Amino acid sequence: MSSASEVVNPSFDWSVEARFALYYAPSRDSGWWQAGCEWLGGDVESGVSCTPPQPASLIRKVSELTTAPRRYGWHGTLVAPFRLADGVTPRGVLDDARGWALQQESFSLPVEAATLGDFVALRPVAPEGEAAMRELASGALRTLGGLRATPSAADQARRLAAPLTPRQRALLIEWGYPYVFDEFRFHMTLSSSLDVADERAALVAWWHARIAELGPLVVDSAALFVEPAPGEPFVLWQRLPFQAGRVGQS
Repeated sequence: MSSASEVVNPSFDWSVEARFALYYAPSRDSGWWQAGCEWLGGDVESGVSCTPPQPASLIRKVSELTTAPRRYGWHGTLVAPFRLADGVTPRGVLDDARGWALQQESFSLPVEAATLGDFVALRPVAPEGEAAMRELASGALRTLGGLRATPSAADQARRLAAPLTPRQRALLIEWGYPYVFDEFRFHMTLSSSLDVADERAALVAWWHARIAELGPLVVDSAALFVEPAPGEPFVLWQRLPFQAGRVGQS
């Protein structure tokens, strides 16, 4: 993996259709990074595969329950994936994202496992943590939003066909994604959509015990992820450390 001082890892062969995203990813040397990568079966920074744990309460293998989040890697979205506008380069994205990151302070984020709709995810325990992540994501979007390519008419129509509120439709048109600013809810996805309630409950219970061991997330950096070509797995391209700051409860 390239270091923070390098610009582009030349081993990445990105197409003109590559998408970039700004995510929260736990620090590489943290227990949270190891736990999440093991759960999803792979480290998208190193490219190393992992063997997921297998809770005794599950009939199906974890790998069968995590197909959707596995392609994106272990993360929580701050700025959703976007293609670059004409004239915007990966270097430009990196420079702007790094400048934003250096203005952020680190903080601690207590989390819990919960069912969100028909999938399981980590989410902030307290409203204060939710607000801190919303503020972080909103600032990042304002920084990077101008680098996003305008969606095609067909893509825009497809996205607008989804069941959205008027507010979400307006955000989608202006910012390319409906769940931003006041509609943003930070989460780290732990499963695909699961129809069986018992499976969702078993995952929540297993992660409840795991969270007790791992403690709060430390939000001390962000990371640029790249989808090299449509449909390919995302890779973690660059980590973006925040400035040195107090780490306290959010």
